[in-house]
Amino acid sequence: MKEKEILNAIKKIVTPYTQRQEGLEDFSEETDFIKDLEVNSANLVDVILDVEDEFNIEIDNESMEGMLTVGDAKNIIEQKLASA
Repeated sequence: MKEKEILNAIKKIVTPYTQRQEGLEDFSEETDFIKDLEVNSANLVDVILDVEDEFNIEIDNESMEGMLTVGDAKNIIEQKLASA
């Protein structure tokens, strides 16, 4: 799966949970889920569950804690897909 496809899928997943719509306009690997999109911590769990479903991967707690930005999420997804 290409990097752009992963980023587009992440954007699609986080959109319903985003409180700050301006953050979606500047969506990039540097986008922070909490600061830029204002996704609350409870919804971050939903985002991770949706990512697991979308990519058919399992994200462990350690990886979950490191998923602060869109780029972090993309890197974790790529690692999980590569080792699947």
